[in-house]
Amino acid sequence: MGIVRRQGLRNTIISYFGLGLGFVNTTFLLPRFLEPGQLGLTQVLVSIATIYAQLSAFGFASAGIRFFPYFRDAERRHHGFLPLLLGVPLLGFGLMTALFFLGKPLLLSLYTEQAAIAAYYPWIAVLALFTLLYSLQDAYLKGLYHTAFSSFLQEVLLRVLIAGVALLFGMGYLTFPQFVLAYLGVNSGLTLLLAAYLAYIGELHLRPTRAVLRVRPVRELLSFGAFALLSNISGTVITTIDALMLGSKESLAAAGIYAIASNISIALVIPSRALNKIAFPLLADYWKDQDLPRMADFYRRTTRLLTVLGCWLALGIGLNLDFIYHLIHRPAYAAGTVAVLLLLAGRLFDSITGLNGLIVVTSPRYRYDLIFNASLALATVGLNLLLIPRFGLTGAALAALLALASINLARTWFVWHSYQMHPFTWRIAGVLLAAAVAGTAAWLVPFVHSYLVSMLLRSAVLTGLYGGLLLTFGLVPEAQPWLRKLRGR
Repeated sequence: MGIVRRQGLRNTIISYFGLGLGFVNTTFLLPRFLEPGQLGLTQVLVSIATIYAQLSAFGFASAGIRFFPYFRDAERRHHGFLPLLLGVPLLGFGLMTALFFLGKPLLLSLYTEQAAIAAYYPWIAVLALFTLLYSLQDAYLKGLYHTAFSSFLQEVLLRVLIAGVALLFGMGYLTFPQFVLAYLGVNSGLTLLLAAYLAYIGELHLRPTRAVLRVRPVRELLSFGAFALLSNISGTVITTIDALMLGSKESLAAAGIYAIASNISIALVIPSRALNKIAFPLLADYWKDQDLPRMADFYRRTTRLLTVLGCWLALGIGLNLDFIYHLIHRPAYAAGTVAVLLLLAGRLFDSITGLNGLIVVTSPRYRYDLIFNASLALATVGLNLLLIPRFGLTGAALAALLALASINLARTWFVWHSYQMHPFTWRIAGVLLAAAVAGTAAWLVPFVHSYLVSMLLRSAVLTGLYGGLLLTFGLVPEAQPWLRKLRGR
């Protein structure tokens, strides 16, 4: 667990520093300088490029993490694994690029504001290529247990660069078309930095070898990749379809307002995202060694940690939404308030059910994850089609909540039914009860003539009471040695 603690701690520090930068971008810069329609356009372009890259990858990012333990051999340059990891997806990218440009009229017909998207259509392909290469290199680094640098690029540097581009636009140095191209450019540039890092640590082995074909049959990797593709694309649909469908069914402005609501609620994803970077290859090793008892213990402890952090973050954000939207000086964005609350509920449920998805996708029965994700993706699209025309932004957020709750219930049951593992103990219930008590107390704090003062008072009551209950009743065993040391002093 030593490497898990070190990498997990680094990822957590980087992720939360990046969260602070993301909050600044979300609440001070992008909404201040961009109209909702302008922000919505950038979100739609990025969402299309993300799906484009996922289809091109053919699931090889997940396959790389799943099978890398069999190839790992530093002295033999991992048997030429990296060229194989990159080669098949690049062939897929060539095919997808042909389809992307042939299907341009059909894709543009889905949007009433066609001219805005058409102006940047070729650049979507460029962004998709760099997104593809980044995801493959990131998967390779996960297998090597080098995850901190990629976290730094994605969580910190990207947001610093976006902030810089937004400032240049706000100060009049960039026109909006130049801002969009710069925005896409900084997203793409991270890929080159990640390649430079691989070269720096001596792991950029690009020479193909025949030895890679003898370690594991390529057909096995392709088979896993096909299932992972459908699983991953389902997950991508779940996370991007709301912005795409709001842009299509409502307007680009609605997509921009929803993007801000989603960014506000994204804090709940940070702990699990930091943990997943190291948990994925670790779980693959547990399955390889058939060490189910250690996996079950890891499942329980990480779920408790995610629940503790998730409850605190969800309550802290939900109770102070008036303060957050007050910082955004464009009243139009406050239309996403209810959407934020629904998204917080969905992401909190995801935290409470733990690493069920990673356990399924790294297990011998990984094919069942495809059934869950494909069904969920279809349900997500159906729910958005049903709810967006009726409720707009709120409908998209409600669809996301129902989708997250459904897939986590299904996966948690499957892990328990198949492997007799579940993450729940009496401490989970205790944490939820402590959160309810502390949240109610903070909610009862009245508004005190200032958004800032009210936020500070509510946050102090929430944190003090919640932390006190957790420590008093031993709901976080990992904190007890620290508490005893503090009492001794």
